[in-house]
Amino acid sequence: MARNDALETGELTDTSYYILLSLLEAQHGYLIMKNIEEMTNQQFTIGPASMYTTIKKLLAAGMIEQLEEEKDKRKTYIATKKGVDLLKKDVQRRQEMLLHAKTIFEQRGENL
Repeated sequence: MARNDALETGELTDTSYYILLSLLEAQHGYLIMKNIEEMTNQQFTIGPASMYTTIKKLLAAGMIEQLEEEKDKRKTYIATKKGVDLLKKDVQRRQEMLLHAKTIFEQRGENL
């Protein structure tokens, strides 16, 4: 499955996941990148090109919306209800994936 189809199937890439999670509160691009770095203890970073490409996809899919431009021309975004619902669904999907892995490792006598 192509990564472009991920939003259509209800699965988020890691980049989309972290951007949507960051946009539960309105933020502009630089704050989104910094929030993700802080949230993940610098284990996951998103560069400007990837971030804005993903933001365009999320906007087109109706997962986020752009708020009025600030006086300093910064574009601020926030997750829509559709985006929040998809994020919740994806969190549940990821939890199930972790449960599957944990079960298989335990069957093998190994701990995670």
